[in-house]
Amino acid sequence: MKKIRRKSLLYKSGVEYADYCINHVEGCSHGCKFPCYAFQMARRFGKVKSYCEWLKPKLVSNALELLDKEIPKYKNKINFVHLCFMTDPFMYKQREVIASTLKIIKKLNENNIKCTVLTKGIYPKILTNKIYNRNNEYGITLVSLDKGFKKQFEPYSAPYLKRIEALKKLHDAGLKTWVSIEPYPTPNIVKQSLSKILKKLYFVDKIVFGKLNYNVISNQYKDNELFYENCADQVVDFCEKRRIEHHVKFGTRRLYNQKTEIIFKETNTKPLLVAKKL
Repeated sequence: MKKIRRKSLLYKSGVEYADYCINHVEGCSHGCKFPCYAFQMARRFGKVKSYCEWLKPKLVSNALELLDKEIPKYKNKINFVHLCFMTDPFMYKQREVIASTLKIIKKLNENNIKCTVLTKGIYPKILTNKIYNRNNEYGITLVSLDKGFKKQFEPYSAPYLKRIEALKKLHDAGLKTWVSIEPYPTPNIVKQSLSKILKKLYFVDKIVFGKLNYNVISNQYKDNELFYENCADQVVDFCEKRRIEHHVKFGTRRLYNQKTEIIFKETNTKPLLVAKKL
């Protein structure tokens, strides 16, 4: 795998469910086509020139060195660190990426910094080891169970059921788990049952739900707004019945304003709230 060096790594994010973040890889071999916001931004700012180049990730070789310098600088400001928004920390079948991610999580945890993680890959069993903080929160993205949809929109990511299976193993080991059902597609893209997806996720501690943005076909769906209203209601109802924390992303429901609760807190002692109504 090609290597790059950076001048900084930790950064403060304004995204709803983030505090500080790390992106220690440039590019992503999963090749998602929703479209992928990270790829769009990388191409816009000249990081990559093409989709094919994006599929060949480059690892930040000095990530641990940067953390040694930046952790003392930001430690008192950080509630938690999220991995990752512009790449995938457990990129499917990318051993170098996975190894680097594990070292980063370990270093952050050694400095009493909690991590939240999101992947379309497979979580390794080693995360159940006591060297990692038990308060870390591990999540997967899951917007479908349909193989045809995956082939078209997430061609090189881990199979859906394998993602769930790996997450369940972390849950069974007593770790905190969550799922991002975002970007959820409209019926004119794939006809599927949201309830079947939710039933697979009965064990998780938290579910985040959001609509599909930046997609012409999704926006053309006649009952787009009503569809997402109904889906959001279904997610909230499912979670409340099972005492699962939940969050509906801004813009998914018509009657919700931009003020939302932080999804992840420094401690997990308070119940999570969805966005407030106008």
